[in-house]
Amino acid sequence: TVPEDAGVNSNDLKEIDDIINEGIAKKAAPGMVVLVAKDGKVIYNKAFGYHTYDNLQVDKVTDIFDLASVTKTTATTPSVMRLVEQQKLKLDTNVGYYIAKARNSPMNKINVREVMLHQAGFIPYIPFHNYVKEGDYSRDSSAAYPTKVADNYYIKKGFFDDFMWPKMLNSPIKTRGSYVYSDISMYVMQDIVEHISEMPEDRYVQENFYVPLGMQTAGYLPRNRFPKNRIVPTEDDKVFRKTLLEGYVHDQGAALRGGVAGHAGLFGTANDLAIYNQMLLNKGTYGGEQYFTPQTVEMFTSKQSNVSRRGLGFDRWDPDLTKKYPSELASPQTFGHTGYTGIGVWADPSRNMVYVILTNRVHPGVSEMLGRLNIRPRIQDVVNRAIDKTKK
Repeated sequence: TVPEDAGVNSNDLKEIDDIINEGIAKKAAPGMVVLVAKDGKVIYNKAFGYHTYDNLQVDKVTDIFDLASVTKTTATTPSVMRLVEQQKLKLDTNVGYYIAKARNSPMNKINVREVMLHQAGFIPYIPFHNYVKEGDYSRDSSAAYPTKVADNYYIKKGFFDDFMWPKMLNSPIKTRGSYVYSDISMYVMQDIVEHISEMPEDRYVQENFYVPLGMQTAGYLPRNRFPKNRIVPTEDDKVFRKTLLEGYVHDQGAALRGGVAGHAGLFGTANDLAIYNQMLLNKGTYGGEQYFTPQTVEMFTSKQSNVSRRGLGFDRWDPDLTKKYPSELASPQTFGHTGYTGIGVWADPSRNMVYVILTNRVHPGVSEMLGRLNIRPRIQDVVNRAIDKTKK
């Protein structure tokens, strides 16, 4: 469709191209894809730049990106929403009720709601890759080293169950009641989801959401399903995996977990994310199918904390206007999430708009330019202004 189909003037979106080209020229990322939908119609969908700075492979709108923490809102949170709707999971029940191994740990008494709000008091993250020692990994797979972390990197059997998981379970609870964003919260939710549903999270989301929604590329472990050249590479990891990451998750903890984790590991295209967020904007319905009740979507995506801006799992507009988060003109209804690899996904019910930006700003190494140049919020505000013009 053309922007005019949704009442938006194409010329008002031209500035998006300039901002992206500036970002690529200043090495914020080698390539970017931006998609905008208004009233359920795609009004902007373009790819810029290349997979890498060698300028060999052009970015396409169908390219698959490492979505990093957008996994939290696109895999783990909908799984939680579904189990809450089915009354198999209760937000005000304690973690130990669902996780036997947590019963003798500091997190036993924490309730699920606190975990979803990042108020459980967990430390933000544990740099598990710093604990990997000689003998823990191998360059070849075998019965002793079955878990693929990246190309030519396999971690020993039981590394997650015997080392990572106990370390998380026994971490001290330090800031309970305050908002401290933590990856550990989503490892915990993954374990709960997998216990209740009796299947691994990657299969659960595939069967319950991605396949029925027509999200054709979304999912974990994309190298098992797609050719390498469709997947945009992330970091050329010189320290831990000593290889270019192509279709293996950038997040070190998720990688050591075998690529399927509650906080990271999901890959997908801009179109996949647009479908999922359109379903949320539609209050749980898409293509004639109901995935959630409007009440469930409303509850998880609206502000649910009295100490932070957050919803349940979802990040939101920040009422502290000096933060201009996620962007200066974002409405108070805006919900979504960002991802460390250079991802932004936001839905604004007041404008009936979905905005997706996918980049690989961590290639070849982590660049802070995307944030410094405010690329993500500036594009969002071009869209906001273009849509607001139509209201006048």
